[in-house]
Amino acid sequence: MLTQKQINLYHEKGYLSVENVLSEEDIADLRRVTDEFIEKSRGVTQHTDIFDLEPGHTAETPRVRRIKSPASHHIVYDRTLRHDHILDIVAQLIGPGIRYNGHKLNMKSPEFGSPVEWHQDWAFYPHTNDDLLAVGVAIDDMMLENGCLMVIPGSHNGPIYNHHQNGYFVGAVTDPNFKPDNAVPVEVTAGGITIHHVRTLHGSAPNTSNRPRRLLLFQYCAIDAWPLSGAPGWDAFNSFILRGEPTNEPRMVAAPVRIAMPYAERTGSIYEVQTLLEKPIFGRKAQ
Repeated sequence: MLTQKQINLYHEKGYLSVENVLSEEDIADLRRVTDEFIEKSRGVTQHTDIFDLEPGHTAETPRVRRIKSPASHHIVYDRTLRHDHILDIVAQLIGPGIRYNGHKLNMKSPEFGSPVEWHQDWAFYPHTNDDLLAVGVAIDDMMLENGCLMVIPGSHNGPIYNHHQNGYFVGAVTDPNFKPDNAVPVEVTAGGITIHHVRTLHGSAPNTSNRPRRLLLFQYCAIDAWPLSGAPGWDAFNSFILRGEPTNEPRMVAAPVRIAMPYAERTGSIYEVQTLLEKPIFGRKAQ
């Protein structure tokens, strides 16, 4: 469980790291299953509904930058999504009723690993209130040299930056006045977690080390936060509840919103969408 100091820090800064949330056995299972998926990726040559491939991926040298919706594809990932230690921490930050609205496993290959340009998750999926956060489970030690999460402290209390370019959504900050001068790394060892608020500015650089960086990401919402782009059918929407009872009374708060429409001609994962960015901050475009 979090201390009051940690809770206060999250609300003040918009992010947090917590060590030793998962056991060594949990991490061993996640590594084993992830390695099995990488082996399976040898048989694909283009993006699928499971794999998002790095440039240069081959059967001989498999490079995967994302496993899409991993909890839908293996019980070990699903068990981690529902891990009581994680949900207990999330409940301290957004309340006891918890829903999830997405999950993915982002990976950075040694001495490569595509960057993720600066963005705010809120730009992708605004809700009726902003009690939403993302938890990153560190499968490996996640340090500055292997492309750890970078955040702008306190940015969750500020504006929602423009993520459109030439009138189209490109999944990254395009405001010419934005400069991540006060960015800080969020380092954590394997078995720990990172947490960032849905409005916190964040991104990550390429992996310049000889070690992998695998981060399992879960998106959690307060149960009374409803997506502004429209919820699926009642039964489908409620199937995402992890704790608490369904409600048809969304909680509304005043928050800046810019809808992620229209999309540019390239859709898919954030890596694909960001390839259209004309001025990437991390020095080269995600491919």
